[in-house]
Amino acid sequence: MASGISLKELAAELKLAPSTVSRALNDSYEISEQTKKKVLSMAEKLNYHPNPFARSLRENKSKAIAVIIPERINTFFAQVIDGIEEITQEHGYHLLVYCTHEDVEKEKKIVNLLLNGRADAIVMSVSSQTSDISHLHKLYERGFPILFFDRICSEIPTTKFITNDYQVTLEATRHLIQQGCKRPAFLMLSEDISITKERHRGFLAALKEAGISHNPEFSKVCCQNEETNIEILKNLLIQENRPDGILASVEKLALACYQAVKKTDLKIPTDLKIISFSNMGIAGLLNPSLTTISQPAFSMGEECARILIKKLTKTNQPALANEVVVIPSKITIRASTMVE
Repeated sequence: MASGISLKELAAELKLAPSTVSRALNDSYEISEQTKKKVLSMAEKLNYHPNPFARSLRENKSKAIAVIIPERINTFFAQVIDGIEEITQEHGYHLLVYCTHEDVEKEKKIVNLLLNGRADAIVMSVSSQTSDISHLHKLYERGFPILFFDRICSEIPTTKFITNDYQVTLEATRHLIQQGCKRPAFLMLSEDISITKERHRGFLAALKEAGISHNPEFSKVCCQNEETNIEILKNLLIQENRPDGILASVEKLALACYQAVKKTDLKIPTDLKIISFSNMGIAGLLNPSLTTISQPAFSMGEECARILIKKLTKTNQPALANEVVVIPSKITIRASTMVE
């Protein structure tokens, strides 16, 4: 098969100006449907393939959207990326995925790298260490389209997607209390990030509502290292006045909890009930199956992408709205919180 022809050759064959052919191929409203059909038919017949790289250089666009996430291991982030890709692919945009590994210095390096025009926009969830946000301000001040999801930066006036962290944690904690928990514990990776603050607030509100006094030692800050977390949780569970329920704010801490329980004489859910934020497909296969709070990850990704694509592909679009969009999470009750 021939390797195809250039845009100029296609235009000559059609006896049209190259700019008219280009606009027809890009489905411009300036070109009639009849002309568009004629151009597309000839393009197919003569095996014309547009050169996306030449086009992006001409337009000074990379046709790439950067996605910055704090960790790869978490199913939630993988599902958000799938949701973004579902929309961006239809419009000829590809994704550049960067992982900060919860390191704010890495996050700053990635942002500086993207300032050189490697991507046309950014979708981002900040690291657990991000308190200095000067690098994010720099992006915003340069007019770079940026959206936040899950772990948001509230100081940057742009669109942010979150779930109903406070309300769903309040309901999840109520569930633990209804199942007989008198001493629930809350596990987190960082006290500083937006989602943890909201989840912890919901947890404490449910305890207050039930008249349960909270032991501050049961608001446990863990770390990134799994072995260390297992040891921290084992020590928490073997003390005399141990927790009888656990709400994990991230799925890796729920898994560490299962491992820690194996090192004790405790049984889930008889001695300890566990509920966790988690989007992992194997939650129902764990032994016992894990009660989860699942975030609307795929929908969140799709919504982020829709807003950015509109901003990037339509002319004279206003700045991204400074608003917080809430997409609710879902609690799925399984064996880890239910005693038969």
